Amino acid sequence: MKIAFLGPEASFTQLAAIQLFPEDELVPQPNILDCFEAVSKGVVEKAVVPLENSIEGTVSMTLDYLYKTKGIKILAEAVMPIAHHFMMHHDSDSGSVEKIYSHPQALAQSFHFLDEHFKEVPKQDFSSTAAAAKYVSENPDRNLAAVANQFAANLYGLRIIHHNIHDFEQNHTRFIIISKASESYENQNLKVLGEKSGLLVTLPEDHAGGLHQVLSVFAWRKMNLSKIESRTLKTGLGNYFFFINVVGEWGSALHHNALEELRALDAETYFLGNYKEFGLES
Repeated sequence: MKIAFLGPEASFTQLAAIQLFPEDELVPQPNILDCFEAVSKGVVEKAVVPLENSIEGTVSMTLDYLYKTKGIKILAEAVMPIAHHFMMHHDSDSGSVEKIYSHPQALAQSFHFLDEHFKEVPKQDFSSTAAAAKYVSENPDRNLAAVANQFAANLYGLRIIHHNIHDFEQNHTRFIIISKASESYENQNLKVLGEKSGLLVTLPEDHAGGLHQVLSVFAWRKMNLSKIESRTLKTGLGNYFFFINVVGEWGSALHHNALEELRALDAETYFLGNYKEFGLES
């Protein structure tokens, strides 16, 4: 089975994908959109993409493509601790860093360290931490640095100058497995942290009490919401869709009737699936 992931090799997403699919063929993709398209077009059966970081919040691109890519389901969530390191080529001079490369979220998660030690050094966004490490390895004649993980340092032959430069110890990223098939994902080697359901809800129009009506559907049924996040529809100011997580199993008549009531309110509703959340190692 082929599994796409946000690449290149040695990205945090690959570390998650290796633990989730240790026996399958992993196919790196240059960006999140390509992961969704690979699943949508049947090039791969599933994909692993980042959804949320405990410091920087939701990965907005993932939410957008969950909404835009028709027929996509979430099969599972997985949470992994994140450790960032400051690395350079072995031939580079660590005393005169020219530029620092990394994914924008990694740069943000290491902001205080970089601001204290490399305040005047330019920082440049890269598509992933692994891609930044690869670029640094390919330019040994320049004093470039990357913020990435230990796996990337080993793969691309870089030396770690500073370990664990992330600003907060409780730095975790939540990943999701996406697929066109509505099926359950099980992994006996991973710890189950919980169970939830995902929904995408779009209000019919911007009117007073519209969001209250939607939330009331869950409230009177005593359905616990662990997450509700709005994203712009990009059709004008004030137009949003909502990503909602409902805690627990999704099996009773009350749960299924909730979808019918939402649709009766003319709220466009898409059920992403009921799935488990797993714990991963860093």
